[in-house]
Amino acid sequence: MKVLTEISPIEIENPAAGLIRLPQGLVGFPKHTTLEFLYQPDQLPFLWMRLHGPEPIHFVVIEPGGLIPGYEPELFDDDAAFLGLSSSVDAAIFNIVTLRGGSPAEATVNLIGPVIVNRRTGIAKQVVLANHSRYSTHYPLVDQGPATTAANF
Repeated sequence: MKVLTEISPIEIENPAAGLIRLPQGLVGFPKHTTLEFLYQPDQLPFLWMRLHGPEPIHFVVIEPGGLIPGYEPELFDDDAAFLGLSSSVDAAIFNIVTLRGGSPAEATVNLIGPVIVNRRTGIAKQVVLANHSRYSTHYPLVDQGPATTAANF
């Protein structure tokens, strides 16, 4: 089914002008080592993250800026070095959305394990935040309070 044919790609300053490289894959998907972000204007702020590997896999993601109050992710130094980040301006953050029960009102966002992309190099990694104890893997998108409410795993 060609659902994504009318979706536009998200621009990342990638000198290779190709797919974003995800050398370690995502958790549970180590063989999916490249990805791209796609969107449909009528679905924003939701984006599609398409992983390329043995078979394409799609995740719904959001950029948390302006949507998740109080979300201030901090990276471990090793993750920042792996990504080659020298400034937070170079980092694009994408959080995976989970739709529970088929209802948008029950959608949650994983705030602990975002995908971070270096906008300059096109290298990405799914990380566990250094300040993960402040956040939840099941943060509700509807009726949001501050993102730093009690973490529930």
